Amino acid sequence: MDIYIVEDDVSVISILEDIIEDNDLGTVCGSSGETPADVDEILSKNPDIILVDFLMPEKDGVALVRELKERGCKAKCIMISQVSAKELIGKAYDAGMDFFISKPINIIEVKSVICNVTRQIMNERTLSNIRKMFVAEMSEEQKEKRPENGYAKKVLYILNRLGMSGEKGGDDILRICQYLHSNSRSISQVSIGQLCDILSDAPKNMEQRIRRAIAVGMSNLAHLGIEDFMNETFTAYSSTLFPFEEIRSEMDHIRGKRKYGGKVSIKKFIDSLMLAVDRELQ
Repeated sequence: MDIYIVEDDVSVISILEDIIEDNDLGTVCGSSGETPADVDEILSKNPDIILVDFLMPEKDGVALVRELKERGCKAKCIMISQVSAKELIGKAYDAGMDFFISKPINIIEVKSVICNVTRQIMNERTLSNIRKMFVAEMSEEQKEKRPENGYAKKVLYILNRLGMSGEKGGDDILRICQYLHSNSRSISQVSIGQLCDILSDAPKNMEQRIRRAIAVGMSNLAHLGIEDFMNETFTAYSSTLFPFEEIRSEMDHIRGKRKYGGKVSIKKFIDSLMLAVDRELQ
């Protein structure tokens, strides 16, 4: 998760950054520091979660969140505050606040709240992606077959069927596939780290985005299999783009039978994806 911190106390920002990074709760994509929060900057970062101090000079947290929501911000907002008055908390929820963290900062509370928000975001994305997958299938059934008009379009078609095309890592996967295809190279000839170095100024972030996107695709596919084991998308990709034992583990995890879900291998996924595209282009 990309997390933006709006807080006028730099020591609190430092504490929150340490908690987030030390506990793998996400990536801090920006912070306001001692300067007033810049709405345009926050929107440009497109964070998944925003931590907002309630009491700040010039513009308080409630006013900031209200403005962000009015401008279309979809991030989950967590208020950081010592305020306990019910009427003020009510105003914060009305403005679009999702959760609260009390001051002074408590590591256990921060971890718990961010983990809860992350689960909520992932559940919402999964449901949204499953809807998109069904819509894509219905649209595909309704339209006549057309001649293939591009390698990239076929890659995007498969990612869309997996509910991955809306993920930040989906574009990164497309770039890697296009690079390998245009240079007639196999994924076995180069490491993921090298590809990310070639294609991005922030290779580690790119690799993280790709891993998250593939995990979303695996989760979406597993949900489809639970709903309908004979679903066309599930039968087409559950044993081709992923090892079926990992899909099975993910399904058991969703059912609550396992503590952990399926394991993601970026290299194996991209290799399988490119093979699937080549087969469909033949």
